Amino acid sequence: MTIETSLDQCLKCNICTTACPVSAVTDLFPGPKYAGPQAGRFRGSSQPSPDYSVDYCSGCRVCNMVCPTGVKIAEINARSRAVLVSQGKVPPILRLRNNMIARAATLGKLAQPIAPIANFALNIKPARLAAEAVLGIHHQAPFPPFARQRFTTWFQQHTPPVNLTRQVVYFHGCSTQYYEPRVGRAAVRFLEAAGFQVIVPPQNCCGLPLLSNGEFPAALKYHRSNVRHLVEYARQGIPIVGTSTSCTLTLKEEAPELLDLHDEDTNLVAENTYDFNEFILHMIDEGSIKLQFQPLPYAIPYHVPCQYRAHRIGKPGVELLEHIPLLKIVDSQAACCGIAGTYGYKKEKYDISMRVGQPLFEFINQSDAPFILCDSETCRWQITHATGKPAVHPVELLALAIGFPGEGVLEGFLKS
Repeated sequence: MTIETSLDQCLKCNICTTACPVSAVTDLFPGPKYAGPQAGRFRGSSQPSPDYSVDYCSGCRVCNMVCPTGVKIAEINARSRAVLVSQGKVPPILRLRNNMIARAATLGKLAQPIAPIANFALNIKPARLAAEAVLGIHHQAPFPPFARQRFTTWFQQHTPPVNLTRQVVYFHGCSTQYYEPRVGRAAVRFLEAAGFQVIVPPQNCCGLPLLSNGEFPAALKYHRSNVRHLVEYARQGIPIVGTSTSCTLTLKEEAPELLDLHDEDTNLVAENTYDFNEFILHMIDEGSIKLQFQPLPYAIPYHVPCQYRAHRIGKPGVELLEHIPLLKIVDSQAACCGIAGTYGYKKEKYDISMRVGQPLFEFINQSDAPFILCDSETCRWQITHATGKPAVHPVELLALAIGFPGEGVLEGFLKS
């Protein structure tokens, strides 16, 4: 069933609209059914572009997960947004803004080498207010600080253990490369402890921020480049593992489906791509890796991001963390944090994103835990922005539990 033909399965039951976290907090988005399959029935090549309200869809995919007939609502909305862009219906200044914040790799390449200066500039309030006035980037948007060292710089200097018998490809993504290299270090150390030689091939941004902003041609270039770099490993049966749940979903499904890419190489990469937790849990369950976890007698809140649930693989992060003795994972059960990639960075959508995330923020503020667990980088930044509490990737706690030193908020955690 293609994206377009799936709209004929819509029963007009309104379950998607009832579940939509965006339409629940604003009248600017009428709901997934109205902007998606219902509006889609009236769209054609000779008809006007989709109503602009579709741009208020955050792409969280909650609608897809609750639809009883499998309508690909979020994908219909994403393609409709791309039509708006291609027909010039997005004001030029907003399109410039969208392209700027959707190109994390470009921003990282430019700003990371001068991280102290760039980070200082990000905290200059008049500059942030000017960016809001001119470009429409909200002055309170949760931009993360650039790291002093890129992940790949560390990896090239890293000496792996000897006698590693298996191989795995690590897709680190932009956030690990330029903002949170500690996540990549934890992932590499954990994979090596599990007996894997880690390969980090050349890679680009996964393209999801561009897809989410309707910039399909640019996203296509990124995805094809990534497939070229990854397919040789997929042909050898070497698994491709990522710690960014958005990146792995894009490689698995989102880019191939939205861009209508179904060639052999694209399919092979998609079939061999795994979320980190999904991969490690599978290895443990089949008995191919055995690790000793130290007890961690704590109750830690965990938010499962929308993009993670969109994998349709359950909650492997929760299951994997349950292997740590005495650790209690408290699932937020929240629908969405509200940030939705670049959505919450935009002046016209910032307040909506904060209202969407309010149930999650209230849940976190009720906890006295020293940090929060979350698999998505932008969700982590949104959580910290809204609550003041640090958020870490589950792999960081997993690496700590098998004896590696913690970084950031986890530094000295076991001694506290």
